Amino acid sequence: MPIINAIISWLMKKRVHQIELFMKYPLEVQQEWFRKLIESGRNTAIGTEYGFRDINSTGQFQQRIPIHEYESLKPYIDRLRDGEQNVLWNGEIRWYAKSSGTTGDRSKFIPVSQETLEECHFKGGKDLLSIYCNNHPETLIFHGKSIAMGGTHSMQEINNESYYTGDLSAIIIQNLPFWAELRRTPDLSIALMDEWEDKICKMAEATMVHDVTSISGVPSWTLLLLKKILEISGRKNIDEVWPNFEVFFHGGVSFRPYREQFRDLFPASRVQFMETYNASEGFFGIQDQTDSDELLLMLDYGIFYEFIPATEAHSDQPKAYLLGEVQKGVNYAMVITTNSGLWRYMIGDTVEFTSLHPFRIRITGRTRQFINVFGEELIIDNADKAIAEACRRTHVKVNDYTAAPRFFQNEKNGAHEWIIEFHKPPDDPEVFCSILDHQLQSLNSDYEAKRYKDMILQPPIVHIVPSGTFYNWLKMKGKLGGQNKVPRLSNDRKILEEILINTENNPTH
Repeated sequence: MPIINAIISWLMKKRVHQIELFMKYPLEVQQEWFRKLIESGRNTAIGTEYGFRDINSTGQFQQRIPIHEYESLKPYIDRLRDGEQNVLWNGEIRWYAKSSGTTGDRSKFIPVSQETLEECHFKGGKDLLSIYCNNHPETLIFHGKSIAMGGTHSMQEINNESYYTGDLSAIIIQNLPFWAELRRTPDLSIALMDEWEDKICKMAEATMVHDVTSISGVPSWTLLLLKKILEISGRKNIDEVWPNFEVFFHGGVSFRPYREQFRDLFPASRVQFMETYNASEGFFGIQDQTDSDELLLMLDYGIFYEFIPATEAHSDQPKAYLLGEVQKGVNYAMVITTNSGLWRYMIGDTVEFTSLHPFRIRITGRTRQFINVFGEELIIDNADKAIAEACRRTHVKVNDYTAAPRFFQNEKNGAHEWIIEFHKPPDDPEVFCSILDHQLQSLNSDYEAKRYKDMILQPPIVHIVPSGTFYNWLKMKGKLGGQNKVPRLSNDRKILEEILINTENNPTH
């Protein structure tokens, strides 16, 4: 095993040289992918419709092809799911990543081509390991097993043609190359189960007997698995179960609210936490520095990037900026063109560039997950940071949270209303609430202005709910699984009121 570990580590490090090349020549790499994507899409239905054959520059590309969201691409995707091919991409589409729905649909079905699997998702997984091995040359990660928190998938048949839909994680696990499958646990029969409560139990029982050295997954669902392992094993922490554990590769939601709980589970100082930005639409970023949570934007995965200032994301004719035109500190909505046929697709995430040499980003939120009823423009990044600081100063940990506006009522001003599930509630909820409020004001000047003398916004209203509240809400909605997350911020009260109706709680002001 030491020899195998050394060989795999050496192979992984070879990729680092290619990563350094796109870091050095980012705009050239993006232009090369732009040309490849246009060439590949020329004879597709959408390529014919928009005249890809005559597009010779990014300027023409931006003029001819509108910004798409899921609703405007859905007619093309429906044709694909009805068995037609060569609609969005010139390759066969047999997989669809199922993700959170839109206003009119419970789920979105994102096409995943074989090229995207190989050149994007699998390449991203290898690069994640390559960067980790390069940063930690002493690693023994390949001595043991890895766990990937997978979802589920199912086969459907239309017009005698079969295709598969499911969580991206399940699609990746189902199609893993042999070298990755050799070191993964548990068996596919457990990893792809669709009944999550039973699945967590079986995963815990199957994995706790192996020498696990790494886990990849969404923090909330991984936390659930680790707690189940401790419950079954009777151990005090996960270091006692897996003494050689090295790294948790996490993504999907901000790690800030979960960091302290994971530190408690892995008290050994050697354990690393490494963030990724991998979505249904593509693999976009990897944390490449051990001392910073910034994400290196991965530029050679078959994706061409554009960026729209978030304030203009839903205007009639938003201006999209190419990679060479972006600025640090601006909140951008990300637009992608991919080798699965997502053409100028606004995925709904917002990012901010922290570095332009090389291009590094951090995820700031969602274009449709914010609170801006009173002009406060509160984004998820503000909320995560404020929650984390309030937790630090009151010595508590948060399992999950969501927030929404409380509108003007009679003579009462508005407010932000929060539902927070604590690992252990604060001794003085009013102190926690006060710190949260002051941190939001320090992070967001618009929020601070609206809070001035309570003239528009009153202090936050915080509901402390029992452990398991958000899990039960996801279960009620039929959304148990690694791809499903609690929405952090909403501009309306639908989600907040659904949770409150199903929970007995007392608001703390």
